[in-house]
Amino acid sequence: QVKLVESGGGLVQPGGSLRLSCEASGITLSQYVMKWYRQAPGKERELVARIDNPGGTRYADSVKGRFTISRDNAQKMAYLQMNSLKPEDTAEYYCNAGWRYGSREYWGQGTQVTVSS
Repeated sequence: QVKLVESGGGLVQPGGSLRLSCEASGITLSQYVMKWYRQAPGKERELVARIDNPGGTRYADSVKGRFTISRDNAQKMAYLQMNSLKPEDTAEYYCNAGWRYGSREYWGQGTQVTVSS
């Protein structure tokens, strides 16, 4: 059974940092492109960052220079380091694993990030 479990969300003040983690099970992580999405209330889900294998990365313009995506295939983990957080970063953050060789993909259940003073 494939499972993605996010953790690390929470309440943080503007300018603060959080590190999200995504633990995968049931898949060989090296065969997957890992992505982080977010969805704020009343808005569509948007792609925040992606990392291929080997680790080519891409970021949404809104988070470039503030967020860093990384992965550890051996530990079956993906991470999103979020610095200089802004209130507009408030959203539910989702981990996504997309198979490099086809359309198969998996989603985590999400972790809430709230940036507020």
